[in-house]
Amino acid sequence: MTRIVGVDIEDVRFPTSLTADGSDAMNKDGDYSAAYVVLRTDGQGPDGDPLAGHGLTFTIGRGNDIVAAAAREQAAQLVGRDVADVVGDLGGVYRDLTADSQIRWLGPEKGVVHLSLSAVMNAVWDLAARAAGKPLWRLLADLSPEELVDVADLRYLSDALTRDEAIAILRAQEAGKAERIAELERTGYPCYTTSAGWLGYSDEKLRRLCQEAIDDGYNHIKLKVGANLEDDIRRCSIAREVIGPDRTLMIDANQVWDVPQAIEWTNALAQFDLLWIEEPTSPDDILGHAAIKRGVAPIGVATGEHAHNRVMFKQFMQAGAMDFCQLDTGRLGSLNEIIAVLLLAAKFEVPVCPHAGGVGLCEMVQHVSMLDFVAVSGTHEGRVTEFVDHLHEHFTDPCTVSGAAYRVPTQPGYSTQMHESSIAEFRFPDGSYWAGRLAETSA
Repeated sequence: MTRIVGVDIEDVRFPTSLTADGSDAMNKDGDYSAAYVVLRTDGQGPDGDPLAGHGLTFTIGRGNDIVAAAAREQAAQLVGRDVADVVGDLGGVYRDLTADSQIRWLGPEKGVVHLSLSAVMNAVWDLAARAAGKPLWRLLADLSPEELVDVADLRYLSDALTRDEAIAILRAQEAGKAERIAELERTGYPCYTTSAGWLGYSDEKLRRLCQEAIDDGYNHIKLKVGANLEDDIRRCSIAREVIGPDRTLMIDANQVWDVPQAIEWTNALAQFDLLWIEEPTSPDDILGHAAIKRGVAPIGVATGEHAHNRVMFKQFMQAGAMDFCQLDTGRLGSLNEIIAVLLLAAKFEVPVCPHAGGVGLCEMVQHVSMLDFVAVSGTHEGRVTEFVDHLHEHFTDPCTVSGAAYRVPTQPGYSTQMHESSIAEFRFPDGSYWAGRLAETSA
């Protein structure tokens, strides 16, 4: 019998604020960070290596320690459990962790405790895939419709999506699974880049990076906007000049506007032929997004990276307030909630274009988009997944992108394991990098 015998929780932070990587109108100086969870077992995986599960959630610096502390409380409930029981009932494990009323009270299903739940459950899913010897997308794709629905959290969704409807959606895609898997293995899953368009970059760097993106085969490029309209007009003009009229341009305001301002500002940028405006206002304002959607059409509205849980996605879709669903693998309650959102999106015919602008998110979202294509929506028409070319070198199984497409992960797990050397260097506050910075500051 193999058991979970211990948990490691790390506060890992990377100094991205020094280069303006990740900068936008709302978040100007983020240090991309991860509350990182490792579930240790006393057994071995199919490859003979020690079996462990690795998970994380994404933050941008201060407060990451608070998320790590909450993850420690939740992960402690798994110590001593039989691994076979855990991976054999992934829906039950999720329900157990969300049923702790004292911790749940701090959310519920939002904020710090939901971010930390994501990190813990991401580690559980990584453990399950490693125990099975499969990459996570394939583990999920190999489940029957009934098994996939059993792990999904459909609570509070029955007015929009019943269990029977969810199973019917999945059954409708069964026939073409093998062909879609073969297509993925040949061509990968299409992605766009945000790496050219961070708000803190100079015009010269923007121009250079847009050209490099074209040279790398990208047809979709996203820019950050929202700090100054004149600057946005100039930057969008540069981007459109470089990428030409036939490639796709998107913009992202990162929640900085009120509703009327969002409509006015987006329409001022409509001259640049935009596919979508992303996060134009408060991520909680469903009716505001609906008003913006009406006010800026035919430009689409993309949102969801800060939507707390599946219930918010249900309401966005019921209200017709979302043209593109940008779920986040570090904010939702891992695959249990993500699968529920994928099913909602399939029913409401909303394309899923996951958010991946953070450490480890690209590694995870590739699995989600591939699951959506293979088993849920059955298409990537109108869908493109974010790629940001930062910090992948810190993972043992980093995502691979070529020809503007994520290549299929082949290693077992969720692609979430960090190198021990990266943790030793960037653990906060005592990793070698941060200890050196603190010593310099105090000198």
